[in-house]
Amino acid sequence: MAKGKNLVIVESPAKAKTLSRMLGRNYTVKASQGHVRDLPKSQLGIDTEDDFNIKYITIRGKGEILAELRKEAKKANNIFLATDPDREGEAISWHLANALNMDEDCTCRVTFNEITKKAVSQAIKNPQKIDMNLVDAQQARRALDRLVGYKISPLLWEKVRKGLSAGRVQSVAARIIVDREQEIEGFIPEEYWDIYAYLDLKNDKGKKQEYRAKLSNLDGEKVKITGADEANNAKKRIEGAKFTASSVKLKERKKSPAAPFTTSTMQQEASRKLNFTIARTMRVAQQLYEGVDLKPGGLQGLVTYIRTDSVRISDEAVDSVRQYILEQYGKEYLPKSKNIYKGRAGAQDAHEAIRPTDVNRTPESLKGALTREQLQLYTLIHNRFVASQMEQARFDTMTAILEDEKKAVQLRYYGEAKVFAGFTKIYEESKDDEQEEKQAPLPKLSTGDKVKIINADAEQNFTQPPPRFTEASLVRTLEENGIGRPSTYAPTINTLTQRGYVSRENKRLYPTELGELIVDIMKQYFSSIVDIDFTASMETELDKVEEGTKDWKELLREFYPPFEDMLNTAQSEMEKIEIEDEPSDEICEKCGVTMVYKMGRFGKFIACPNFPECRNTKPILKYIDAHCPKCGGRLLEKLSKKKRKFYGCENYPECDFVSWEQPVDDRCPKCDSYMTLKRRKDGTIKICSNETCRHHEPYIEKEDA
Repeated sequence: MAKGKNLVIVESPAKAKTLSRMLGRNYTVKASQGHVRDLPKSQLGIDTEDDFNIKYITIRGKGEILAELRKEAKKANNIFLATDPDREGEAISWHLANALNMDEDCTCRVTFNEITKKAVSQAIKNPQKIDMNLVDAQQARRALDRLVGYKISPLLWEKVRKGLSAGRVQSVAARIIVDREQEIEGFIPEEYWDIYAYLDLKNDKGKKQEYRAKLSNLDGEKVKITGADEANNAKKRIEGAKFTASSVKLKERKKSPAAPFTTSTMQQEASRKLNFTIARTMRVAQQLYEGVDLKPGGLQGLVTYIRTDSVRISDEAVDSVRQYILEQYGKEYLPKSKNIYKGRAGAQDAHEAIRPTDVNRTPESLKGALTREQLQLYTLIHNRFVASQMEQARFDTMTAILEDEKKAVQLRYYGEAKVFAGFTKIYEESKDDEQEEKQAPLPKLSTGDKVKIINADAEQNFTQPPPRFTEASLVRTLEENGIGRPSTYAPTINTLTQRGYVSRENKRLYPTELGELIVDIMKQYFSSIVDIDFTASMETELDKVEEGTKDWKELLREFYPPFEDMLNTAQSEMEKIEIEDEPSDEICEKCGVTMVYKMGRFGKFIACPNFPECRNTKPILKYIDAHCPKCGGRLLEKLSKKKRKFYGCENYPECDFVSWEQPVDDRCPKCDSYMTLKRRKDGTIKICSNETCRHHEPYIEKEDA
């Protein structure tokens, strides 16, 4: 074909750039930059009186883009719609086809799970019709979300405060966080004691080592100690007795690797291992999927499609990674047959799991081409994928029961030692709550051996309430309950924090007073909207639309009448609620009154309470306990446009000092550069800011005076 006779339309300029390099000069690749049509912002856009007919308009600012696309479409013999391979992408293609007056039965839709030359070429050779089941599923979801948001939010504006919102998935997520907080507040801790005995034994290498066993039984009954006197008596009985190993069992434990990433497991692991927010993870993953410039290799898509709930891997990818494992780690690390993983119940399984497009493209080979955060996430994806097809890790375990002469005091020892690393050589899955590390190497101990007790120790404990949610654990809970879909988690959490319903402190999510109030209102007047089971059932109904077994308007016909009844009840019965603004320490220099905290679309700020007569506002300044290395001014914690935390001088713009890492006042003893804090799993360290030095030492936190 002649140059310019084939038009390919994608969503993003980055993706367009990557495809242009792959397809060559006979193809013109343009970006729609997301949706080109949507519901109007200023009105509902859904006619509830006329069978939910939807009004779509051109999105403001997209007129020029559409004009350019129409111009290119007129010149093209073939038009290919290559938006993302999911509901949203299918809907964008459908809107584009409508806007460009394309035949609704045309075979113009191309999809690929990875942006590689082979996958893209194959897709272009085999275009399909637009999948209207996917489009209708997206229309149904959009309509449901619009009806809930645009009907409840004005009510909250009228009865509570302007600027509030109540989304369909957002409201359930807020309820889960609020319910957990109420559970924590209502929790009554119970005292209990653990009694440990320290054993003088040799390890399996013949060296003396101290081991710890736990008191398990007293006088034939399982131990439950709830007071200090009981604990001390038990401790004395251990210290005054002679023990013998009545039972020693040696076993082998095998640990299997985790499945390759789905969207939610990637979000959770990036939160735990990299300290990424869910939104940051998805932003970086999108960059890796759409393509990165690998000079001299040009633009390359590095990972497969990043919105998936499937753990399935293509046979070709499995063969490739098995060969990689054999070459890199040896045959002992390669299972006899491929590892197969069972997907989560209810998973759509539309795409493969997230994996590298080329497993031989190692993280080490990409160090110069990727940004730090891109490399961190790519390393996580690469290592998880490789590990998923590696051999199990093997551990020798020992369970020993030690008894005194009267068989009245029983101690239990458990330990394990890794004998073959298997997949753990490169990757181990993290947990939300740290697990107690097992002891290794194992002791040299056999049934009948006498065991010397060095001493005993009584440890007081209290039962703990369930932990507050992190972003990772909230995503896992939403997924386990079938609420939302992988692509919705990041915007849901972002909305909760932006609206002031939830605050994020030390990675934990806390409901605010406003958040608790809104959830209480929703529970009282819109109980089904915040009901976990109801929301999960709606996801099932949307899946039926996608499968073609349910009409999307039928879903809306079933949903809307009871929802409208709830709206009418709330409108007539809900009383107006006055929320007083929290006062700040700032005095308005224009009015002389105490300023108050307000919540805007970009978070909290300080404002004059005499609005609209006085429109004075100020940002909230958060100082850290350190001074500017350049001018000695105080340092502020700030947020970049992309919501990334950084530190800058209060004297900006006169002083331009900035740092992504938190500075401290100490200087490096080796090069005299300023030191910064770096938080690691084993604690916080001070590290030199000079990239060529990076001297580091332990950080001892200052105690409050």
